[in-house]
Amino acid sequence: MRKLAAFAAALSVNLPGLALAAEPPCLTPAEFTAVSSYAMPAIIDGTVQRCGATLSSDSFLRRHGPELELRYAALKPRAWPGAKAAFLKVSASTGGDMANMLRSMPDTSLQPMLDAFVAGAVSQQLPLQRCGTVNRVIELLSPLPPESTAELIALATGLGAQAGRARIGMITICPA
Repeated sequence: MRKLAAFAAALSVNLPGLALAAEPPCLTPAEFTAVSSYAMPAIIDGTVQRCGATLSSDSFLRRHGPELELRYAALKPRAWPGAKAAFLKVSASTGGDMANMLRSMPDTSLQPMLDAFVAGAVSQQLPLQRCGTVNRVIELLSPLPPESTAELIALATGLGAQAGRARIGMITICPA
């Protein structure tokens, strides 16, 4: 469970402006599942960028990361409406011009921006000593359908919320 929680932590996105929020609204399990589903390809991309040089050439991510990223990308269009709503819900707590700008952006601009932020956050913030663990967790989850993986991540994160760890980065998870 700790490995899955470490992987779920990679889902947190520290976007400029969100750090100013005193207490962002919590995301429901369904909202967090949508965010997980949408963000998985960018998380995998960021993890491959960050860990590629530290993992052995026969590691799962080095051998299968790009194809897994493509497999998860197929889920993005269905996950986008819920992920967008969750993102806007969290960003609304910042108030002001940033929230208004994000709310008014067309999806064709907002999606690539979020993808780049997620991949960039993971590639810069994932501790190198966790690369082996994250590689193993991704390998263990890889046979599951993308929808099941997102649900499992949301479930593990929700269990963390019940145990008093209701925050993943800047995202607060509502207790189930």
